[in-house]
Amino acid sequence: MNLLLTLSRGIDTLNERLGRMTMWLVLASVLISALNAIVRKAFNIGSNAFLEIQWYLFAGVFMLGVGYVMLKNAHVRIDFISSRLGKRTNAIIDAVGIVIFTIPLSIIMIDLGWPLFATAFKSGEMSQNAGGLIRWPVLMLVPLGFLILLTQSISELIKRVAFLQGHLDEPFTPTGEKTEDERLAEDLAHEAAEHEAALLQQKNGA
Repeated sequence: MNLLLTLSRGIDTLNERLGRMTMWLVLASVLISALNAIVRKAFNIGSNAFLEIQWYLFAGVFMLGVGYVMLKNAHVRIDFISSRLGKRTNAIIDAVGIVIFTIPLSIIMIDLGWPLFATAFKSGEMSQNAGGLIRWPVLMLVPLGFLILLTQSISELIKRVAFLQGHLDEPFTPTGEKTEDERLAEDLAHEAAEHEAALLQQKNGA
């Protein structure tokens, strides 16, 4: 298990760095989108290359950042159910979901996406739009993104199993960051405590 946990930490470190690098794609997409809009409105000049690079970057954010999202345990969950279950039960559900759904889906998508990328790369396929971009970089994101998801899924599975066996205190990587729901709950609890204290003070004063 120690060897597997070392592998898990290595995958986590890789996706942590990749996720932080991917954040810059958001900024690039915003800047290009703004520049394209300004040029189009001010000078009536348009470019299909500018339009396509925006959704290339948008696709890159999702496909390259998927492992980072899973690492941070920030993917979509049915919170009103999972919040009522214990860590052990949630860990079992996660492990089963990873084995039955996430890993097989990732393998299937890699298998389907790689030939599309390879064909476009060999042929030098270009966009059908005038002035458009070459297609293989965005097609490469499909197998690459699901490979990233596959590796992080393996890491998460290792952590869930290690938690169930008592080797870890948490079934996921703690981020030290509170969610919006947690912050909201704390704020409401703090306001309720202050309100109760004010009422008590008024009652004692009376």
